[in-house]
Amino acid sequence: MAGFERAVRKILRDHGCTIARKAKGDHELWHSPMTDLKITVDNKIKSRHTANGILKRAGIDHKF
Repeated sequence: MAGFERAVRKILRDHGCTIARKAKGDHELWHSPMTDLKITVDNKIKSRHTANGILKRAGIDHKF
């Protein structure tokens, strides 16, 4: 089963979000210019609910 990590990263980039830095373990910290928040993104997103939560925190209206 493929995860949602590639799709989430592509959507974040398409909306102007950038990687702020590497975080602990296999996580990345992204910055959203829409909400001015930092968003933690795991390298293995298996749940669509988690993927939707990441996008919601970034201010992106997209549902898997």
